[in-house]
This record gives sequence, structure tokens and C-alpha cells, in this order.
Amino acid sequence: MPSDLSGTWNLLRSDNVEGYMRALDIDFATRKIAKMLKPQKVIEQNGDSFTIYTNSTFRNYVVKFKVGEEFDEDNKGVDNRKCKSLVTWDNDRLTCVQKGEKKDRGWTHWIEGDQLHLVLALFCSSIFLIEIVDLQCVNLCCTIM
Repeated sequence: MPSDLSGTWNLLRSDNVEGYMRALDIDFATRKIAKMLKPQKVIEQNGDSFTIYTNSTFRNYVVKFKVGEEFDEDNKGVDNRKCKSLVTWDNDRLTCVQKGEKKDRGWTHWIEGDQLHLVLALFCSSIFLIEIVDLQCVNLCCTIM
């Protein structure tokens, strides 16, 4: 049974965020600012329908989707690319594959203990780059299954 990822989550740590952004050709100044941010992620889940807010002092981003239905995603404010995205459940992990200017790109969310994990992946010139972000539940509405 898929997990309920609903809740408000604060960033605890991130690894290789600059390498990931460099592979996406994000400019130097934006990379330096983004490395210092501690974004908050708010996930609203109703069955297989999701709204995910990623909020920071620099930029905010919202994505809405239904699991199993491909949708047009505009990454304005992130890396300013448009892509086709498809989110599916892989057991208790929510996995997204994005097709667009950068091929073989996507992310996976899952919960371990009281932490929400996010892995952003990109294949680039045979190099697999990963950013791992751990987010801690900050309110009691987070459901841990």
C-alpha cells in the first residue's frame, strides 16, 4: 500500500546539490544561492492526487499531478525547463520520470522513520548525478506509515 506523504517537511541536509544543478546548466549565481537555501516542502495528498509546494526565501515552486497520468510540467523558478512528467508508485516510493530538454531525469520520494527522502536523478554523459535531501516532519499532520 502506498505511503501517505502529506505534511510539512523542513530540509535537514542535501548532498551534491551544486553538481546536480551544474549538470542542468543552471547559472553560477543561482547555484550559489540555491546551495544556501533551506526549503520547506508541503505535500498535500488525497489518494493519488498530489499538490507539492517547495518554498524558500529565494523561489517557490508548486506542482500538481495525479499518479499514473502524464502531465506537462513547467519548471519555471527551478531550472526553467518544460517537460512531460509521469509519477508512479514503486511500492511505497513515489517516482517521477521527466522527458524534455534533459533526458533521463526524475525524482523519488519515500519515508523512513520520521524523515521524507528525496532523490533527484539525472543521467548526463554517462555520469549518474544524485542529490539526496532529507526532510524532517515539522508538524503532527505528517503521516508516517
